[in-house]
Amino acid sequence: MKWSEIEIHSVNEAVEPITYALNDSGASGVSIEDSADLTREHEDRFGEIYDLQAADYPAEGVIIKAYFLTTEDFLAMVPEIEARIRGLAAFDIPLGDLTFQVNEVNDEEWATAWKKYYHPVKITEHITVVPTWEDYTPETDDEMIIELDPGMAFGTGTHPTTQLCVQALEKIVKPGDEVIDVGTGSGVLSIASAKLGAKSVLATDLDEVAVRAARENIAQNHCENIVTIQQNDLLKGITQKADIIVANILAEVIVLFPEDVHAALKPNGIFIASGIIEPKREMVTEALIEAGLTVYHTEQITDWIAIYAKRGEQRCNDILSIKS
Repeated sequence: MKWSEIEIHSVNEAVEPITYALNDSGASGVSIEDSADLTREHEDRFGEIYDLQAADYPAEGVIIKAYFLTTEDFLAMVPEIEARIRGLAAFDIPLGDLTFQVNEVNDEEWATAWKKYYHPVKITEHITVVPTWEDYTPETDDEMIIELDPGMAFGTGTHPTTQLCVQALEKIVKPGDEVIDVGTGSGVLSIASAKLGAKSVLATDLDEVAVRAARENIAQNHCENIVTIQQNDLLKGITQKADIIVANILAEVIVLFPEDVHAALKPNGIFIASGIIEPKREMVTEALIEAGLTVYHTEQITDWIAIYAKRGEQRCNDILSIKS
């Protein structure tokens, strides 16, 4: 089989919207080479294991590579894909001096290229995400290990938005909580919720590939008795209530369903929204407030934001004690 690689040089703020556009266009896999990974201080905060080579990264900005089976349909789509990505600028998404090119690669290269950038990452003092193909020895008896093979789905645990969500779940999830993970991707947030003591987790994703990857990762982590996964468009048609809803998706998508979040939350339930770049903070905050949610806390890593909102005025004292 012949494969084509779309290679885009842009900036960190554009990673998620570009990745979303590529996946939505039918990409069979995406890898990200971020120059900031070589110097980003927060990635050493918990002693992550990295073996990064400067030669593998751009001098500045981010290189996003997406892989497509080379067909006549794909070749005809290339101009449309490029126009869609350049058109992100109309939504105030910075693209930098964006370059777009198409390369030919073989099957083996695209299937394994991104794995050299993915190693165990310690997201909190107690939670570490480990690729299924890596050997890793826990540093402490209480270290929680999440084994993950994201395959073609988004969510390796290394991106700041995923880290923000896992850190939030560690603070908030109580034994017996019912959780909904919207846009589950690789399933990492659902697995974390289950391992943190949730009684049940409903994981949803519109992408069939993500549903398949998440199901495999959930089984790998022996969470299939707790986590149920289904293909679904956000919260449409979901009738069950949750103590916690988490969504690590684009800001532009989050603002589409805050009313559904409000309806699906139990009284005093918590909504964790991530995937929000700093310039979009106000837009998301306003949408949540308009839907009747109370925004009470934010966390930030580099330019990425996680917003905590609740339905009602009270939760547990330990949650309300978190300072905004």
